Amino acid sequence: MFDDSVLLESETLRTSMTGRTEVLDRVKTLTLLPDDLHMTTRMVAAYFGVDIKAVRSLVVDHRQELEANGYRVLSGAELSSFKELSSLDKHTGRHLALFTRRTVLNVAMLLRDSVVARQVRTYLLDAESGQRSEPSAPPVENSVFHNLEQWLDARVLHHVEQRLAEWGPPETRDEARLRVLAEEAVRSAVGRAVVPLLNELIRSDSELRRRLSGHQEEIARLNKVLWERDAESAGSLAALDELGPREFAQHIAWLCRRDGCTGVTVPPATSGREGRADVLGHTADGRRLVVQCERRAPNTSVTSADVQAFVGAARREHRADAALLVSTAPFTRDALLRAARHDVTAVHRGLLESWNNGARLRVLESVA
Repeated sequence: MFDDSVLLESETLRTSMTGRTEVLDRVKTLTLLPDDLHMTTRMVAAYFGVDIKAVRSLVVDHRQELEANGYRVLSGAELSSFKELSSLDKHTGRHLALFTRRTVLNVAMLLRDSVVARQVRTYLLDAESGQRSEPSAPPVENSVFHNLEQWLDARVLHHVEQRLAEWGPPETRDEARLRVLAEEAVRSAVGRAVVPLLNELIRSDSELRRRLSGHQEEIARLNKVLWERDAESAGSLAALDELGPREFAQHIAWLCRRDGCTGVTVPPATSGREGRADVLGHTADGRRLVVQCERRAPNTSVTSADVQAFVGAARREHRADAALLVSTAPFTRDALLRAARHDVTAVHRGLLESWNNGARLRVLESVA
């Protein structure tokens, strides 16, 4: 699983996901024009909760990529016709920019300062990770190969009938000659159809492997860039202290992904404090991971009661195999003892600093 920022950096990855437009409605209801196909620039800005200038600036920087996914600007007679068909205000101006669903998804993968856009990217990457981890579907009958089988049968039969006619009446045919005839018929059919098909499959497989290798190299490079950038921007506890609760949870989720956890998500915030889980996922060896994030002032403490409340939520409601209580504040002695008794990893301020600077948490490592 990659940090959602990887989509901001890689046009190749964005292109591979532009068809996943169903993600948009999962994050927030998409309001379209009466033609049920397009959105205006103002509508796109409203969907992402940003100023319209941010969307226009994005179009300037990435116009070619957006146009490849359906972005266009209407003017003149084309605009007049579209206004009539879509019942738009005739005084909307001399130009009208239109975004399709694919274009809006493209914007979500490029827009940095939008909570909605970040959620869309997270959904995309979580879905992609889930698809990679799911077992392959059982093979089904392929019409291409079924047709090939029929062609081979007909070809062999035609060859046999033609040669039999050349060999004369049945009493002149011996078993040895019939065996040679059958071998010739099969060899001819295979040579004319199966061998070229296999050669094409081998060529296609080699091309796919080459492209996959290129994607993997690009992903590795981007992950390195993102790690160095994020490590620089959040390399101290002072930087973490400046984060809001949601951003703090997202950073902890990023640390979990960095250490090999999969399917890591940050659920939508809830009004209640008890029973909440700020980060969910699985460790590298498949154990259910539940994390609660407590962003507190360094001069406060996490108490035994805080730990007890988290224990109940993690075990009963979320069925955690690995439970982490992460805080920017220290834990009291009783809180540490209670966490140890209930197999909860207490990530206090000191341990958080080490983890943030590159150390790995033992609880996230594979269990032998």
